[in-house]
Amino acid sequence: MNKVLIKYEGIEQRIDKFLPTKLNKSRTEVQNLLKNEKVLVNGKLVKASFILKEQDIIEVEIIEAVNSTIEKKNIALDIVYEDKDVVVINKPSGMVVHPANGHYDDTMVNALMYHCDDLSTINGEIRPGIVHRIDKDTSGLLVACKNDYAHNHIAKQLKDKTTIRKYIAIVYGTFDHLYGKIDAPILRDPANRLKMAVVEGGKEAVTHFRVLEKLGDYSLLELKLETGRTHQIRVHMAYINHPVLGDPLYGPKKKASEFGQYLHAKSLGFIHPTLNKEMFFEVEPPIEFINKLEELRNLVK
Repeated sequence: MNKVLIKYEGIEQRIDKFLPTKLNKSRTEVQNLLKNEKVLVNGKLVKASFILKEQDIIEVEIIEAVNSTIEKKNIALDIVYEDKDVVVINKPSGMVVHPANGHYDDTMVNALMYHCDDLSTINGEIRPGIVHRIDKDTSGLLVACKNDYAHNHIAKQLKDKTTIRKYIAIVYGTFDHLYGKIDAPILRDPANRLKMAVVEGGKEAVTHFRVLEKLGDYSLLELKLETGRTHQIRVHMAYINHPVLGDPLYGPKKKASEFGQYLHAKSLGFIHPTLNKEMFFEVEPPIEFINKLEELRNLVK
């Protein structure tokens, strides 16, 4: 990862016209950097149409390129549903969704390429079929697409906030209310580029939650995503001082778990791209999550 700082000097112009020449990249590459929240101007997230002015400070996060030749790998997948358009997968904790630095041949994409003859191409060579993702150490449901029509259809539903995405999580602390809504914008943390944070001027991020069970000094929550920002639930829960148990990035460092965060994508719903009917799926959390719940329940008996 490489961070580039640029002090803009010149006449006013769009940032997506200025950066390609400055960074020696194509306009498409620059627009992808903007879309993926890798560009800040004066500390704030901007769109491709942003007009640069004299003395603006531009910060660009350049991600090292990964090998674009992604190999098929015979890795087991827990497939919940599959047809000619979509495949719904129950991803285990510990599996990375798509290739990135340090993970080239052990991801869900490697497994999907082995399993499927065709996958959508919209997100490029290293993310075939991927419409949305969940973190490496988060388990649960996500949908991949086998063609571009299905991909665009599902992507529009995600953008329009019409999909159903519900998680369960064990978090630190207790609540004096049963329902809550966190509406706080998220952006890459200016102080630590490996993390996301609630930052003024960030992208809209809304999480709804419901307390399912009180577990002494912990709580079991159901969380519903209205938006889908990177690390959204983990960031939002830490923001309200209820970090996810076991979270190595946003929780107490001394209490990080080898299993990772106790966060599970339990429910997924969307309109099928060609059948035009509602699809809804639910899966139970992995055994490590269930065992931790039982352990905490036993402590409060």
